[in-house]
Amino acid sequence: MESDITAVDGGTLDAESDGEHAPNTFLNALIGAVVSVLLGFIPFSPVLGGAVAGYLEGGDSGDGAKVGAISGILAALPLALVIFLGIAFFTIAPEGAAIGAFLLILLIVTVVAAYTALSSVVGGVLGVYIKNEVYPPSERAARTR
Repeated sequence: MESDITAVDGGTLDAESDGEHAPNTFLNALIGAVVSVLLGFIPFSPVLGGAVAGYLEGGDSGDGAKVGAISGILAALPLALVIFLGIAFFTIAPEGAAIGAFLLILLIVTVVAAYTALSSVVGGVLGVYIKNEVYPPSERAARTR
């Protein structure tokens, strides 16, 4: 049995009958990115951050991959900035090699950002898988009634 809730602007919001709310993908991705950055000293921290985001998001593997990718991109931004600034400030290149040094820095930042984003995608899919295996949707629906 679905019910409609009147929104502040006079429109209606559809409420799901099982009590679950639609996930806030960006918020879940942001939480996963924060986990990735805070656990940056641990190898494969983007996988952990993506798994947190995927677990919070729920749904199917496509949803987990999407929230994991967003989480990885958000986590890669501060990491890329720190790497870029750290290498740029501590690199001393002869006059003619400045462009080559810049391209090398850009390559390193791109590889780190790609690693972070792709690892978070894997983590997002794993997080959804864990949520669905440990706490299946049928059990979630039964507990909310």
